[in-house]
Amino acid sequence: MFSDRTDAGERLADAVAKAEPAHPVVLALPRGGVPVALPVARALDAPLDLLLVRKIGMPGQPELAAGALVEGDPPEAVYNAEILRLSGLSEDDFAKQVAEKTEEIAERRRLWLEDRAPVPLEGRTAVVVDDGIATGATVRAALSGLRARGPGSVWLAVPVAPADTLRALRPLADRVICLSTPADFQAVGLHYRRFGQVSDAEVAELMRQDDSEE
Repeated sequence: MFSDRTDAGERLADAVAKAEPAHPVVLALPRGGVPVALPVARALDAPLDLLLVRKIGMPGQPELAAGALVEGDPPEAVYNAEILRLSGLSEDDFAKQVAEKTEEIAERRRLWLEDRAPVPLEGRTAVVVDDGIATGATVRAALSGLRARGPGSVWLAVPVAPADTLRALRPLADRVICLSTPADFQAVGLHYRRFGQVSDAEVAELMRQDDSEE
């Protein structure tokens, strides 16, 4: 049980630091991953950035994910091939939605990071951090899309996740660090004493606290 996201981040920071990632960049999945990622970045003396992911919904069923758009230059669209096959749709059918999600990502970066450019990842260890994993859909898209930005290696670091979800994600990461894999996993928030919503203002303030020199 973690007191809050900062407590989880401090504990996770110890585990990640002991693993000694080479030339790391810490990438938080907002919003909840940001207060967890800040202590990790400080422990590694590494730059902190956001990794923005937006769901690509099925036409007429926006709650059903056909894929996701992962921030990059250009953003990387990652699709669920089985859903596309069953629906008879192609990636081209989502072009308009991809354009809209691209603008959403740009707007969120401006909101949370003002004019700060993404940290280059080429040849570095990209350490992806969230406050926990449930189904793994967002993290799966993030890890898959991140490869296009050329990191030397991709690590996943989270405080808590179900063991079966972690097993499914391991092929997408070069290293996975997770502090707790409870057998009776139900929801991420049940493993925190305090698990309130993280506001836009909090994300922006936490990112301003990143004191790395890069």
